[in-house]
Amino acid sequence: MHYYIISGELSGDLYGSKLMCSLKKKDINARFTCWGGEYMKAAGGNMVRNLDDLSFIGFLEVLKNGCSILKNYLFAKKNIKNERPDAVILIDYPGFNLQIAKYAKKINIPVFWFIAPQVWAWKKNRIKKMQKYIDKLFVALPFELEYFSKHNIETYYFGHPLLDVKLHCNEPIEMLGKPIISLMPGSRKQEVKRILPVMLQVVKHFLAYRFVVICANSINRSFYEDIANGFNVELKFDKHILSLSEAVLVASGTATLELTILNLPQVVCYKLHPVSYLLARFFANIKYISLVNILANKMVVSELIQNNFNAKNLIKELNLILSRKRKNEISSEYDTIVKQLGEPGCFDKISKEIYLGLI
Repeated sequence: MHYYIISGELSGDLYGSKLMCSLKKKDINARFTCWGGEYMKAAGGNMVRNLDDLSFIGFLEVLKNGCSILKNYLFAKKNIKNERPDAVILIDYPGFNLQIAKYAKKINIPVFWFIAPQVWAWKKNRIKKMQKYIDKLFVALPFELEYFSKHNIETYYFGHPLLDVKLHCNEPIEMLGKPIISLMPGSRKQEVKRILPVMLQVVKHFLAYRFVVICANSINRSFYEDIANGFNVELKFDKHILSLSEAVLVASGTATLELTILNLPQVVCYKLHPVSYLLARFFANIKYISLVNILANKMVVSELIQNNFNAKNLIKELNLILSRKRKNEISSEYDTIVKQLGEPGCFDKISKEIYLGLI
């Protein structure tokens, strides 16, 4: 069968590649047309759009790139019509993918959605579109199963996908020298531009540590080099070194839950354009921005947002999480959160549900 997969973010690209590998086990004739990055390309996808052309965050940023988004949408419609896939698989990226779901249903192509739009946090009006255009929804957070099922959407929860993504460091510990602090400034250029320069300001205050910037594969090394010029940091384009980190400064997103699974103390950071931030505050219906705190329903890890995201606060919070007492407190809370997430194996279960839905 022919599967058409659209993801607009790095995490979705990774999840898409894992799903492709699982689908190949069920369907020996599986072929894939993909919007994504290096992960789905390596898994054998025919790439028609790259992540560089897709990742926009914030109200103003979306408006500024309206023409590009419209071109992508028109291309997607034409490409799906010409390809006539057996199924469309949409991974997160809700603003764009909901329009694609609508079109796919219009021409009678089944729609499977992986990683639900966070309508429980904001934009609840998207629920009606989801009811109309999604055949099966596969959620990544345990409480979402009940939430979406109550809205008459066929919903499945098979555990969080990060439970299937294992990180191990192949670098010998004796060669590492100083203990490591990792910086994870996000996977989009807009995020990195706003967040990494502030993170870098802490480096000179922690000379006993080795600082590593975890870079997104979808962004050129030169982009990071320009921002990090003059700072004593290393750039790494894989996450394996995370497992040896003492602490992490991280942009809010999927990575916060990844660090929870790895049992790494973290400070969650975020900054938007001022206008985008005001609009987000007006529309949002949540107390916390990090998945860690949302799942715990309390402040387990510190969140430094907008004006509170500055060097002074970062230094203070980083010192706190480097202390043994605070590390133990965070680790205990992490254990409770991880237990909520279920068991590994979600990709095989999702692919089975998709394949059975088509034959």
